[in-house]
Amino acid sequence: MAKEDFYKLLGVEKNASEAEIKKSYRRMAMKYHPDRNNDNPEEAEKKFKEIKEAYEILSDAKKRAAYDQFGHAGVDPSMGGGRGGAESFSDIFGDVFGDIFGGGRQQRSSVQRGADLRYNLELTLEEAVGGTETTIKVPVLVICGECSGSGAKPGSSPVTCSTCHGHGQVRMQQGFFSVQQTCPTCRGAGKQIKDPCPKCYGQGRVQETKTLSVKVPAGVDTGDRIRLAGEGEAGVNGGPSGDLYVQVQVKDHNIFTRDGAHLYCEVPISFPTACLGGEIEVPTLDGKVKLKIPAETQTGKLFRLRGKGVKPVRGGAVGDLLCRVQLETPVHLTKDQKALIEQLAESLSGGGKHHSPQEHGWMDGVKNFFDKLTG
Repeated sequence: MAKEDFYKLLGVEKNASEAEIKKSYRRMAMKYHPDRNNDNPEEAEKKFKEIKEAYEILSDAKKRAAYDQFGHAGVDPSMGGGRGGAESFSDIFGDVFGDIFGGGRQQRSSVQRGADLRYNLELTLEEAVGGTETTIKVPVLVICGECSGSGAKPGSSPVTCSTCHGHGQVRMQQGFFSVQQTCPTCRGAGKQIKDPCPKCYGQGRVQETKTLSVKVPAGVDTGDRIRLAGEGEAGVNGGPSGDLYVQVQVKDHNIFTRDGAHLYCEVPISFPTACLGGEIEVPTLDGKVKLKIPAETQTGKLFRLRGKGVKPVRGGAVGDLLCRVQLETPVHLTKDQKALIEQLAESLSGGGKHHSPQEHGWMDGVKNFFDKLTG
């Protein structure tokens, strides 16, 4: 009797994603589980096994590729399948010549390390520079508490694979060559789960949301990573858990801009202060400090406050705070104030001295340019 199309069994399209296939499998497995079909348990068990076989093929990238190309023949061990067109030439080459010279490949271990995970953590500049401790919530695969990771229903246990008889690999004859490959039924584990756990559906892992505490060291910057060992996905068949990497992203600040260990900011100064000099208050991450402004300071001048920057997370000298002063033009002037400024303008324009060094330098440049043009 011809097998039903695996995609139809799971009720998905051929271009379905891995997530869609997994979601549909869980729904179908719950629907046809023998324990939930007391009226016709034999028919339900048959359907359940067909769904499980379809999921085992379509959830494996290589097997799915072989199935898409060759159909059931591409994944049927009795027809030389299982790897089909998805297997690389180097795999077949190694299997064939390994058998000829008595080597062969050893059984692949079913124990697998869990996947590493990444979490993006946004911090304020103050938190990044001073360090902080925060809690995060991470969805992660953990060992199923119902079956303790075995994937088998409580009270049962995995059985020896009927295809490879527990070896994890099958040997097939191709002409006069003997080819050894991973067992397509148990995927090299050597065991099968006849009665899957109702909580994890035979996967041995379930998804939960972990709440973790993260200590952020002082001086971190955008792009830095904090590693939380063993907080990634749980391993398979007793394998170690992966790690969680917390990726730091520092938010833009409304006053400061950071460049490595240095901080930059712009500070407004009044016209009288720029002309006559004085003291202004400058913000820092530790509070306000006094900055002395010399007389005749031009707008855009950069002042350095040493040691008011960032201490690098990997060590080194504390950076500086660099303040760029910007001349603030007064607005909403009274009639008397305008008159005083007009008097000042007349006073500055009189006499032989130049009272506007930037304008004077710019005008000299223009004059020299035209002198060269006219010869």
